[in-house]
Amino acid sequence: MTTSGTIRVGIGGWTFEAWRDHFYPGTLKQKDELNYASRQLKVIEVNGTYYGSQKPETFAKWAADVPEGFVFSLKASRYSTNRKILAEAGESIERFLGQGIVELGPHLGPILWQFAPTKKFEPDDFEGFLKLLPDKQDGLPLKHVVEVRHDSFKVPEFISLLEKYGVAPVLAEHFDYPMIADVTADFVYARLQKGSDEIRTCYPEADLAAWARRLQSWAAGEVPDDLPLVDKDHKPKQQPRDVFAFMIHEGKVNAPFGAIALQQAVDR
Repeated sequence: MTTSGTIRVGIGGWTFEAWRDHFYPGTLKQKDELNYASRQLKVIEVNGTYYGSQKPETFAKWAADVPEGFVFSLKASRYSTNRKILAEAGESIERFLGQGIVELGPHLGPILWQFAPTKKFEPDDFEGFLKLLPDKQDGLPLKHVVEVRHDSFKVPEFISLLEKYGVAPVLAEHFDYPMIADVTADFVYARLQKGSDEIRTCYPEADLAAWARRLQSWAAGEVPDDLPLVDKDHKPKQQPRDVFAFMIHEGKVNAPFGAIALQQAVDR
């Protein structure tokens, strides 16, 4: 019987000038960077899909370039989330999901729907948006995660809505945005954004150890006892959960090394 979910730690994107001759070997060709990164890490969050659509052939090429077990998290189109009335995003959501992401097949991880820091929680409208998120696209199962960045979302009603639709909140460790550590789906998605370019592993050793314990706790179906919860009375179902964690934004220069170190810590 499986007693723990799969923990995947990764980074945002794979094309970054500062990683060349640093994370990437100096002799590596740019066209081979995804191939290399996907063999050092278990997941990459793709930011480019937020700004523009891709061709089916592009997704197919990505899938062919990575090993078994590796997944991509895709940031959904900004046109779906940067709008006054979210419940009217149906056409934009369909366009994003229909652009060819199914070509990723088993390499497709969670889809991240990111909202502007100015977007406030309006329960009816937000539920209208959640209703638009399908469980499958052309037969391929989908996992959805939302990143909300306004304090108005820190209410039990928001947590209840996410659980109702099986959607996860981004757990953001960020200097400005709220942290929401409540578990509402069969997976957990964390974005660790307080790293430093001055630290080889992006985060200090003690912080990496603390995050390793939290990721392992979620994977085992538990809830870490040292993170703030919006709804302290909410008790998620105790079951193994897949966990996705990203070293991203701050400390980007050394993010790959931090992700590798954290992955090694949870795999011990």
